Amino acid sequence: MSVQTRAGDPAAGSLARPRASAPVRRRGIRRWIRENALCVYAALALSYLFLPIAYVTVFSFNDANRSNIVWRGFTLENWKDPCGASGDVCTAVRTSIEVGLLSTALATVLGTLMAFALQRHRFRGRTAINVLIFMPMATPEVVMGASLLTLFLNMGGVVTLGFWTIVISHVMFSLSFVVVTVKARIAGLDPSLEEAAKDLYADDLQTFRRVTLPLVAPGIAAAALLAFSLSFDDYIVTTFNSGTVNTFPKYVYTAAQRGIPAQVYVFGAGMFYLALLTVLVAELLRMRRSRSS
Repeated sequence: MSVQTRAGDPAAGSLARPRASAPVRRRGIRRWIRENALCVYAALALSYLFLPIAYVTVFSFNDANRSNIVWRGFTLENWKDPCGASGDVCTAVRTSIEVGLLSTALATVLGTLMAFALQRHRFRGRTAINVLIFMPMATPEVVMGASLLTLFLNMGGVVTLGFWTIVISHVMFSLSFVVVTVKARIAGLDPSLEEAAKDLYADDLQTFRRVTLPLVAPGIAAAALLAFSLSFDDYIVTTFNSGTVNTFPKYVYTAAQRGIPAQVYVFGAGMFYLALLTVLVAELLRMRRSRSS
């Protein structure tokens, strides 16, 4: 028995609407995915990147003794006494900061001079040196650490593994990053600015001090920050050439075998938020200068 519906029957319209709206809904979903796929991907990627940082931040307030794996309660004692009972954490952090500052200063000075020489002068072997600059960046850290250890051991006891061998090792692998960063900044300079300074009767030293150096300074600062972060974070090269000296990455690795103490999380969270604050302040100053200009 067939049922026929009239054109003006409201039941026929109510039955037809869901069939007509389903393709519309599908098209709307596809359009929303196309328009927001990048935002969703960015949100997922950032969540993945910041999840360990959130974990470190939360567990820096954990009321734990030696092991900080299981949540036992909220406390501020870890932040009030970040060195802990033994003080080994603060000693390791102090050593890492001292090594980082010394290696950064040496690598920044040497790397800046090398960048100017490679970018501004033509000499025999310049192409080969440019290729050799990238070798420490491409060499695995295990190979570099073992090679430096062999070099120090073959010096006949003149060099003892310790603080200064760590500094020398960090300068070795930080130098290439400084040269590449500063060299890229020098290559982007407008040569007409230096020519204008010389047209105004400035000698080479005055031109460098008043024109070239202020323009290259952001690149030098970026290279120094990169060198310090690489030095402070290094574990493999340091392990080969540190002897009995303990740095912060070495301390974390050793402590992880018996349960990382909460003080390590305190220093980790503190360093991250200090770096974040530095970046935010620099960005605010840049925005203020751009508005004023």
